[in-house]
Amino acid sequence: MAAAAKSVPPAIVGKEEMGARLRRERKARKMTLQALSAASGIAVSTLSKAELGQIALSYEKFAALARALRIDMTRLFMAGEGDPAQVAPTFVKNSLADARDYVTENYHYRLLMGEYPSKKMIPMWGTIDARDVAEFEDYIRHPGHEFVVVLSGKVRIQFENGESVVLNRHESAYFDSGMGHVYLSLSKKPAEVLAVCSDAEALPIPKPL
Repeated sequence: MAAAAKSVPPAIVGKEEMGARLRRERKARKMTLQALSAASGIAVSTLSKAELGQIALSYEKFAALARALRIDMTRLFMAGEGDPAQVAPTFVKNSLADARDYVTENYHYRLLMGEYPSKKMIPMWGTIDARDVAEFEDYIRHPGHEFVVVLSGKVRIQFENGESVVLNRHESAYFDSGMGHVYLSLSKKPAEVLAVCSDAEALPIPKPL
């Protein structure tokens, strides 16, 4: 019997490479670090360390930078120097092998569908390494809503208001991501999730006729 093919580990987006990309995007817009800091709400010292490849940024900070730079954040994670298409195609197809891993202290994740322009949703596959709220400097907050489904393991989403929800494999949750939150793995191995984030405002609830 032939041996089973080994899965190929994902390509990594290194901190140095990401820093160079961030610097290029900032300079292309003729923005100083101080101007980008004012537009994003991220400290100049943090931006400087990120551009020098000294630290990895959280999703929250990437989302803030993307809004400040007026770009689709997933383009920062694409292989090579390619940009998304200028005109939206009928569809874009990806596999997890197409996406590149970005590793932070608490999670590592892959942003998907970078080729589709002007996305209103940010889909990502993530591995949850964190197991305690104390591992985070603060809760994560970003505008919009978030949907998550657990692919493997068991996850607790802890909210800053004291509430939490526990999700087993194939269970899902939907919440306002402006509420501070963190993902924690409750399983022996790091849990895996598929999350979709959106900056779109919630649709108004229709009034009864």
